[in-house]
Amino acid sequence: MPRGTIGDTSDFYSARATRENPLTRQTTDSSSTQKEPTQPRRVHVIRDGLAAHLPDIDPEETAEWLDSFDAVLDAAGQQRARYLMLRMLQRARERHVGVPSLTSTDYVNTIPTDREPWFPGDEEVERTYRRWIRWNAAMTVHRAQRPGISVGGHISSYASSATLYEVGFNHFFRGKDHPGGGDQVYIQGHASPGVYARAFLEGRLSEDRLDGFRQELSHGGPGHGLPSYPHPRLMPDFWEFPTVSMGLGPMNAIMQARFNRYLGARGFTDTSDQHVWAFLGDGEMDEPESRGLIQIAATEGLDNLTFVVNANLQRLDGPVRGNGKIIQELESFFRGAGWNVIKVIWGREWDALLHGDRDGALINLMNDTPDGDYQTYKANDGGYVRDHFFGRDPRTKALVEPMTDAEIWNLKRGGHDYRKVYAAYAAALEHNGQPTVILAKTIKGYGLGSHFAGRNATHQMKKLSLDDLKNFRDSQRIPISDKELEADPYLPPYYHPGDDDPAIQYLRERRRVLGGDVPSRRVRSKPLVLPGDKVYEVVRRGSGKQEVATTMAFVRLLRELIKDKEMGARFVPVIPDEARTFGMDSMFPTQKIYNPNGQQYTSVDASLMLAYRESEQGQLLHEGINEAGSVGSFTAAGTSYATHGQPMIPVYVFYSMFGFQRTGDSIWAAADQMARGFLVGATAGRTTLTGEGLQHNDGHSLLLANTNPAVLAYDPAFSYEVAHIVKDGLRRMYGEGSEADAEVLGGENVIYYLTVYNEPYVQPAEPEDLDVDGLLRGIYRYAGSARPDGPQVRLLASGVSVPWALQARDMLAEQWGVGAEVWSVTSWGELRRDGVEAEQHNLVHPDEEALVPYVTRALGDGGAPVVAVSDWMRAVPDLIRQWVPAPFTTLGTDGFGLSDTRPAVRRHFNVDAESITVAALEALVERGEFDRGQMVEAAAKYRLDDPQAAGPQTTDSGVA
Repeated sequence: MPRGTIGDTSDFYSARATRENPLTRQTTDSSSTQKEPTQPRRVHVIRDGLAAHLPDIDPEETAEWLDSFDAVLDAAGQQRARYLMLRMLQRARERHVGVPSLTSTDYVNTIPTDREPWFPGDEEVERTYRRWIRWNAAMTVHRAQRPGISVGGHISSYASSATLYEVGFNHFFRGKDHPGGGDQVYIQGHASPGVYARAFLEGRLSEDRLDGFRQELSHGGPGHGLPSYPHPRLMPDFWEFPTVSMGLGPMNAIMQARFNRYLGARGFTDTSDQHVWAFLGDGEMDEPESRGLIQIAATEGLDNLTFVVNANLQRLDGPVRGNGKIIQELESFFRGAGWNVIKVIWGREWDALLHGDRDGALINLMNDTPDGDYQTYKANDGGYVRDHFFGRDPRTKALVEPMTDAEIWNLKRGGHDYRKVYAAYAAALEHNGQPTVILAKTIKGYGLGSHFAGRNATHQMKKLSLDDLKNFRDSQRIPISDKELEADPYLPPYYHPGDDDPAIQYLRERRRVLGGDVPSRRVRSKPLVLPGDKVYEVVRRGSGKQEVATTMAFVRLLRELIKDKEMGARFVPVIPDEARTFGMDSMFPTQKIYNPNGQQYTSVDASLMLAYRESEQGQLLHEGINEAGSVGSFTAAGTSYATHGQPMIPVYVFYSMFGFQRTGDSIWAAADQMARGFLVGATAGRTTLTGEGLQHNDGHSLLLANTNPAVLAYDPAFSYEVAHIVKDGLRRMYGEGSEADAEVLGGENVIYYLTVYNEPYVQPAEPEDLDVDGLLRGIYRYAGSARPDGPQVRLLASGVSVPWALQARDMLAEQWGVGAEVWSVTSWGELRRDGVEAEQHNLVHPDEEALVPYVTRALGDGGAPVVAVSDWMRAVPDLIRQWVPAPFTTLGTDGFGLSDTRPAVRRHFNVDAESITVAALEALVERGEFDRGQMVEAAAKYRLDDPQAAGPQTTDSGVA
């Protein structure tokens, strides 16, 4: 037998064709043997992170192997050749030969039947109360459509995934009382009725609470209803992770699993026995966020993470891949990214058929049938499946000949089989070194009857007809009579057999053994010991004669806070590959960058003082160019006080343009999850990030931030303002005990957003008479009038525009005889929030003394016109317009940003000192307090319409 051939070819491999080998591009003839010696040539074999250009050190042996393979193919056909190749790949992996795994396998279960573990539970009992949960979940939604309510809901998603959840609840999901600390379970949003129905059987929710589904106010008042989906902010003792903005669940689950490792590596708590489960829909996997971070899980080896994709083949409107196969697509995608993939496609009823499929005809049918047809099969009956699936090949038709149509119809999909799902979950937990994705095939609307199961419209179907109710009751074996259903078809009863029922006792015992309720959210951490005033002195005393940007002032403060013995280690700086831009590279050698693999290379700047340093215990989360992942890390760290009982303080510093505009949905979800921490929009302002241009120049993130009710948005002008805002934020979020127990962290579930700038200017020392209360509430008077004897105006400015207003104040006094006060507006948004709250109170309580908004009280009744300016679009200062007790003019940077010098762009937008001066004079003209001719003269003198007249740039452009 030739050296290196696959088996003995002497009997039937006699015919060898002359052909070009696709790997070597060499033509070989079986009738001749190449004798001439050749130099080893490099052949491009494959690329998958392995050696790709290998030398052929024995061309003769290679030719024999290829000839042998050709002979197998010609004599035994593709099926045999494919089998032998797969066995060779398997053996190569067993012998640790570096070859890649296949990215796609046959459309069958990954775990063979003979390798399935023993199922440890009482399957009959578990299936019994699963039927009760199915019924109660459907009734929760159905009853919410009663006349006068009709609030919607989704029945079919949970119906398809009930087994996936129940196997987890009964055997895998560990609660917070588990010695390992418990798991984190991201529950698919549309499955919430099933989770409520289980909590009803567990005794956590009453019938009345179920009847409050989607009625959080009208059903007995706040706290008596149930939110539509997993919303921790609306049900803070129950839900832990918001998931219904599709795509955010998988992304946040990855970053949660990664943060668990970070928290353990830094010694805060042992997370080694915790697992993150994320339940996702196959349609949801089309969201870019769903797949966009899977490389992080793979490269960091997050084997503490499992995705469970409920592949019911349907989106909201129709099939996910009518002409294709979503499971096969996802398998290839995840395998290629480095994940462990487990497919659960067929239930146990298929085992015998697959065992009898000796020539692969059934597997070929499974491989070739598109998802659109699989969906259609399950919307019909067993006879239809016999004719249109098995009947396509005489061999498969014969395979099911002995079966009745009912038996064919009972061939279940793998995601509805307890044993198959249990085997997949167990394999996921046993797998090391990679995250796992389980692709479980199910039927949308499973068990709800022919009007629901597999139908395109099933996602939008909210209620059942009387006949549907009766059929569903019968299929689930619910002991409810026709009379009870007919009494009021809008209000069919829930079913609960009583707390003493053996099945209920079994259900509750399983949860006790696994560590308690899931889902469940607890806050058990202690308040943090806040740093004293000394840590803030470095920025409160100003910069002397040195020009310093507020970005650098913030970073300097952060470095001081990280040194604090009590709190410092709890800061989690999150950086999306812009540390050098923000001056945070000084933290590389001291705090170091977290990397679970440490630093296995020599950094190019290793000999420098600010060398790039990675460490298993690093404090910095350096996320690369990845704002979405950065917000995921911010969320995981910002909710650690509840998830792990460890308050961590995330400080996410980013280009302000790429914060709320790019990741606003994720920040909204972070607010829902009640994250706490600091978002820092660095290089802020439409005209301050000079040169970068339209895509980078942010003039509206403050406006976006103010749409989030949990965000406190500040625009500080000076370093001492930054100090007071950060100090107050730490107090409000981390330094206070709860009302019920001072030893348990209370505080506010808020997120601080600070916009800081890269333009350096002298940072003044904190004034001795500083109005700290006004600073924190949003406004205080920074400078009084320089000409109290002339006409008066008030200049309101925020952030980088305060120096422009101060320059305008001097120009007004010196050139036009006008006095101007300068007010620093640290938060337009907080002033508006206060005003809205006052108006709301006055509307609802007309019998009480009317509240006056803070900005109205602060500005007083002087009546001097007000000019408001900022490096933001005019809509930002316009947030407070209705509460300003005087004529109100706003200047702003409306429009797209531009690349140019700061003076030119500021003149273009008319926000510079000259423009402020003319706007103030115009406001006085309108009141008859200044001559219009002089105002026109001022406008002409300053050439407000000419950016070229703005003068040269005199400040450092900053790093960008």
